[in-house]
Amino acid sequence: MAKPLGSDALWVAIEPLLPPEPAKPKGGRPRVGDRAALAGILFVLRSGIPLEMLPTEIGCSGMTCWRRLRDWHAAGVWTRLHRILLERLADADQLDWSRAALDASSIAAKKGGAATGPSPTDRGKPGTKRHVVVDRTGTPLGISLSGANRHDSVMLAPTLDAVPPVRHGRGRPRCRPHKLHPDKAYDHRRCRSECRRRSIVPRIARRGVDVSERLGRYRWVVERTLAWLNRFRRLTIRYERREDIHLAFTTLGCALICFNQCRRFC
Repeated sequence: MAKPLGSDALWVAIEPLLPPEPAKPKGGRPRVGDRAALAGILFVLRSGIPLEMLPTEIGCSGMTCWRRLRDWHAAGVWTRLHRILLERLADADQLDWSRAALDASSIAAKKGGAATGPSPTDRGKPGTKRHVVVDRTGTPLGISLSGANRHDSVMLAPTLDAVPPVRHGRGRPRCRPHKLHPDKAYDHRRCRSECRRRSIVPRIARRGVDVSERLGRYRWVVERTLAWLNRFRRLTIRYERREDIHLAFTTLGCALICFNQCRRFC
């Protein structure tokens, strides 16, 4: 069997988070190793290949990868991995909470399903909108999904609440930036109130008053992070009818971005 994809450091980070192998009192076929299943998941995420076309050299079938992705997502593996990597960045002083940026982008949803809707930018075809909040340097902090027809401002609070509590030294874990820079789509009194309710200073451009370029000095990092996510070919188009499967791939993509940041700075 070929060597599983993914570095040893990534496997070391993920292995302790995986749930134990279920017991088989009646025997049965040997279970495919978790590392081989992870290799298949990463291959699909990076290449965008359909699960049923997964190469046999990986050592795991597409259906096994799908079940393992589903089960690990339900067990919170990807969310915990993301939080642990954020904590590593925080310990290395590479997580900047002073400013955050929030934005959304739409992708086509070929098979429909939950968290999809008619896309106003794609002739009403089914689509999913990806909402991301990042720190000052572009590290993804939280993500949420909605239908492509959902207004960006409605998802501000759920996206902020998706940021996990990050421990750094003594004191309570942190999950709120000091300032938030969204674009003019969030120019609503409700959005400002939701920020202040979470002790976040809103820096939202006012429509017809402020010039967009002023906030571009701080918001370009979130657009770059959305471009990073699109480098994972499985995330450029949504093929999954189930929302939890697409969210699992997306959360894993955010975790891999954080992992690359750790390798670079930690």
